[in-house]
Amino acid sequence: MSKRKPLSELETKLMRYLWAAGPVSSEQVREGLAGEHPMKEATVRTVLRRLEEKGYVAHEVEGRTFIYRGLERPEHVAVQAIRQLLDRFCGGSMEQLLVGMVDQKMISPQELNALAKKIAQRRKKD
Repeated sequence: MSKRKPLSELETKLMRYLWAAGPVSSEQVREGLAGEHPMKEATVRTVLRRLEEKGYVAHEVEGRTFIYRGLERPEHVAVQAIRQLLDRFCGGSMEQLLVGMVDQKMISPQELNALAKKIAQRRKKD
């Protein structure tokens, strides 16, 4: 997976909309996010252009309208974001991150047990 610049909060909102709505125009993005985050059309186009430069979206032209779509599934983008957090704050150590999450009670004992079972199952497959 190539390293990309991380998504800003606003870029993440636009990506969530793109993933949910499918290929859309900038006007459809603006209208779709108007209740959550009102923006001018020019702002939406600027953010979409940045997302394209970062490699998260691509566009096709229909008539005179750009139609945007996400290039990767949300879970792939999430994995990349977590990898960036690991590298930045935990020296790349997944163990350090998970131990911190357990210590901060972000992972319940039930979730921890379920995770341990999944890890054991994966080891058997590999």
